[in-house]
Amino acid sequence: MRLKGEHLIVTGGSMGIGEAVVIDGAQEGAKVSFFDIDVARGKALADRLNGEGFQVHFEEADVSKFDPFKAAFDKCVAKFGPVTVACSNAGRNSYADPVEYTEDEWHDFFSLDLKSSWYVAKLCLPEMRKAKKGSIVLISSIHGRMTFPNYFPYAAAKHGLIGLAKNLAVDEGKHGIRFNTVSPGFTLTPLLKSWLDSEPPSRAEAAMAAQPLGRMGEPSEIAKVVNFVLSSEASFMNGADLMVDGGLHSRFAS
Repeated sequence: MRLKGEHLIVTGGSMGIGEAVVIDGAQEGAKVSFFDIDVARGKALADRLNGEGFQVHFEEADVSKFDPFKAAFDKCVAKFGPVTVACSNAGRNSYADPVEYTEDEWHDFFSLDLKSSWYVAKLCLPEMRKAKKGSIVLISSIHGRMTFPNYFPYAAAKHGLIGLAKNLAVDEGKHGIRFNTVSPGFTLTPLLKSWLDSEPPSRAEAAMAAQPLGRMGEPSEIAKVVNFVLSSEASFMNGADLMVDGGLHSRFAS
């Protein structure tokens, strides 16, 4: 029950790592609010967890747009009180050629994968500053430290999240507020599974062969790290980037 008494918000909480953070956060004692554009999955998850005796609230919101995100955020605060811990997880992949990529594609992608994390901070910080405490985790990626050909938008956004968290860790530390990033490697989310299914078998086999632990991660394994970092058990962790990738970065660094 390391999050007992906390109000946790999660963006992109209907599936994958976000869903796992919602479930684990509820099991750790938090009141959990989460946001997504997938209304059917979001409502189903909230109904299931509430039926199991947890306190969970879902709001439909496009977190890449501030006004609708704020409106949904305010409803969650009205229900569960000020947000005390937060996980900015919403995002998607983008593979592109820098010449062919359009300006509209750039703005749409970075509004979700980078700017929405600033929105999380913008919404949460006023009450956290008043309380003189708070913890926010941004979900980055192994691509925030290293990358692969044709991933330039994705790698840029994930590097940006690490820089954003580090700077806010410095700026907000005086208020007792911590910012950190968690950077997963290959994690068996629906998004990754669909990518593996779309690739030739040899590509999927090569991806698996590269894993030092001989397997890919589960969303629940990432969630447990996220909620540990959010909790008071990680009270002196600030400005850190935790690579939860089964050692994949060590393999390619050597």
